[in-house]
Amino acid sequence: MSFAYPWVLGLLAVPVLLLGWTWRRTGGRIALPFDHGGQPSGRAWSIVLKLAESLPALLLGVAIVILAGPQHLSAPKSRRVLTNIEFCVDVSGSMTSPLGEGTRYDASMKAIDEFLKIRQGDAFGLTFFGNNVLHWVPLTSDPSAIRCAPPFMKPENAPVWMGGTMIGKALLACREVLTSREEGDRMIILVSDGDSFDLSGGNDESVAQTLKKDGIVVYSIHISSGDPPGEIVNITGLTGGEVFPVDDPQALRAVFRRIDTMKATRMEKTAPELLDDFAPFCMAGLTLLGATGLTLLGLRYTPW
Repeated sequence: MSFAYPWVLGLLAVPVLLLGWTWRRTGGRIALPFDHGGQPSGRAWSIVLKLAESLPALLLGVAIVILAGPQHLSAPKSRRVLTNIEFCVDVSGSMTSPLGEGTRYDASMKAIDEFLKIRQGDAFGLTFFGNNVLHWVPLTSDPSAIRCAPPFMKPENAPVWMGGTMIGKALLACREVLTSREEGDRMIILVSDGDSFDLSGGNDESVAQTLKKDGIVVYSIHISSGDPPGEIVNITGLTGGEVFPVDDPQALRAVFRRIDTMKATRMEKTAPELLDDFAPFCMAGLTLLGATGLTLLGLRYTPW
């Protein structure tokens, strides 16, 4: 146990002196005619009375200890390490191709919704991209805005200037969002179905090194029956992620579950904290105060 104001404990000398005076004093007695008779000495009652007289000094000691601010260390706890996840979703015209009961875009957003339920407690952001980038939802632990987004950014409703596919530009834009958060792990989940000309000529490695330097892991979901582009494979591999080719909604949902297991929730031990420890001393003080009140009803020294 430690104290916030240990110097206050020096005042405990006062109740100690009061206790010494209470138990050592011999004055205050009056001789009566029958004192020289054969009655008992009354030593037992003397001890009981001195115990009662000691209660105020003990109560003062407890009050001094409370004023000194008793503290104790809390037990170490585990806390969930936050993962900042940025969904980077392609809204180019090719995302309107059929997949399951809807389009590739529809299947992607449904799978993202299921992933949000699995990863409760993390922070999520949503970015749409084509030839340009639109940060639709900032990083937040409340995913309701992401669930409301699908109707507004369907590829068939997207502006003309969102028609192409520039994955490199989108990944670097997502990097700016993630690096604004100093706390937690960082992850980009790229959902696209095409190639990107802005990753050619070795630019894929440059983008990957930039993301890796900032501790960002990239997972890519390539929604197509063909093989994923080599540039995307390079980026995911260099950042510690993986690329998953899918061509049906069931496989898409399975991929998100696989990503969840690959990037499992991480727990870390927190350092013990100093907490106030008033409870035992308050209970002792209340007990002494109650006992003092009871003794005032008659259990006290009266020299008459």
